Amino acid sequence: MTGEAGALLVVEDLSIEFRTREGIVRALERASFTVGQAETVGVVGESGSGKTITAHAVMGVLHPAGRVTGGSVRFRGADLLALGEEERRGYCGREMAIAFQNARAALNPIRPVGRQIEDVLLRHTDLGRSAARDRALELFARVQIPDPPRLHGAYPFELSGGMCQRVMIALAVAGSPALLIADEPATGLDVATQCAVLELIEELAHENRMAMLLISHDLGLVGERADRVVVMHAGHVVEIAPSAELFAAPRHPYTARLLATTPHPDSRLADLRPIPGSVPDLREALPPCRYRYRCERAAPECDEPPLPRVEITPGHFVACRRPL
Repeated sequence: MTGEAGALLVVEDLSIEFRTREGIVRALERASFTVGQAETVGVVGESGSGKTITAHAVMGVLHPAGRVTGGSVRFRGADLLALGEEERRGYCGREMAIAFQNARAALNPIRPVGRQIEDVLLRHTDLGRSAARDRALELFARVQIPDPPRLHGAYPFELSGGMCQRVMIALAVAGSPALLIADEPATGLDVATQCAVLELIEELAHENRMAMLLISHDLGLVGERADRVVVMHAGHVVEIAPSAELFAAPRHPYTARLLATTPHPDSRLADLRPIPGSVPDLREALPPCRYRYRCERAAPECDEPPLPRVEITPGHFVACRRPL
């Protein structure tokens, strides 16, 4: 479903399931996409679509109840899923990093935030303790944290949500990774802080030529910042396209519905249309297309496996038997 030439990250046919008391949840099924060098790829979809689970699988931090049942995650040609735990850790923080969506919960609550930055530097660089402290203060200043020497010794509970998010960004970029995964980086922040945090991430990515996987439910945000967009629904990648092309001419019915729910400056409340139904129960046996029961274009042929993956135009892929 994606081209791999020159790609930094290649996720191919990745499938993940979770064992729960209520049954097996097939949370991700044959998800495929790529991220190129210095490219920003947005990942969008409703809650429960598999965005965060995909990010956690790439970083090797899946919940213990989850397991990868198929596919591969290749970074610079190395299959991360085939590496041992210690070897995998060598990539996380140095080659690729993640800024979690709930920064306050992701930070260590009993360790000063400055020391947490130093921990990353000591593990992934050749800096000594003194130089690591100096670099941590530099990073705090770079992410616009006021009075870095004072806040170096602060604990997460002493900081605002916006400050915690800035610390999380500093933590993620401390090792100068080639790939930054930003998972809902503006969630829970006021509008002004959201803009500041997103602009900061964008600046850092540009300065350091970092590739970025930007995960969000906000299509407007992704449309402004991403080179390409991956659309997910119920654990399926349903469409991939260059950002401008996807917003101008979506081909999957789900993508079109998502765009119809997104307000823009000229829209009225009456113009917004909800997506019918809800994300299906992923414990149940589902048709090849998991959007089938919500789709106004559904037909008997949609029940025929396998789910097709078609390149509509160069670089524009859709998983649908009856695309728009």
